[in-house]
Amino acid sequence: MSDTGLLLDNRTIYFGSDAVQISPESLEILEQHGEFLSLHPQSTLRIEGHADERGSREYNLGLGERRAQAVRSVLLVQGASAGQLTTVSYGEERPAVFGSDESAWVMNRRVELVYGK
Repeated sequence: MSDTGLLLDNRTIYFGSDAVQISPESLEILEQHGEFLSLHPQSTLRIEGHADERGSREYNLGLGERRAQAVRSVLLVQGASAGQLTTVSYGEERPAVFGSDESAWVMNRRVELVYGK
């Protein structure tokens, strides 16, 4: 499989604690998704923002939204159109991993890229 295919298979972007900055590794992944979307204008993508359990529900919803918007901005710069993208924040409501330690929190600080059918 090509490197591009491997990057497109990666649909989870992880973040640092209380952060919205996108890492260089994640930027490379998002560049490939943006290019894919620009070449496939019929494709749609839901950008789902998540947070770990620390912080209030309202704060975590906001943090998940800021993460989703950061990813959306990169995808737009890389060629995706605004009509292809939707964002939603689930805050802490849909953890990828249950637990109350750093190993769980690091997996829950994320944005998931969900392509439409």
